[in-house]
Amino acid sequence: MSEHTDPPALPLCPSADLQEGGLAVPFDVLYHGQHCRAFAIRFEGRVHAYLNRCAHVPMEMDYQENRFFDDSGRWLMCATHGATYAPDTGTCVGGPCRGGLVKIALTESDGMVHWHTAQSLKPVDF
Repeated sequence: MSEHTDPPALPLCPSADLQEGGLAVPFDVLYHGQHCRAFAIRFEGRVHAYLNRCAHVPMEMDYQENRFFDDSGRWLMCATHGATYAPDTGTCVGGPCRGGLVKIALTESDGMVHWHTAQSLKPVDF
């Protein structure tokens, strides 16, 4: 692959699987060579994805499987220590956290959501 091509976009899920403020769609990635869980959500009509790793303590955040939104539906929340993040940027907005969530580029077209690889972000080979 030449240096000037865009990173590949990999199919993640049908657009309809991501409901506004609803359950996340989980997926697996290699982040800097480490196997990690990631998740995609829809917020204010747009799709976003992040590593499922709290910026406070590197552990998975969902309090029930694939549930990341707090009761208000306005913030993403880590179930363990209550750190909260902006769903559209991953920026820490409250609680114990340093920095923010690791964002994964998504695109949505023709009824499908795709995630984009990067230098530090690769698909998991099964």
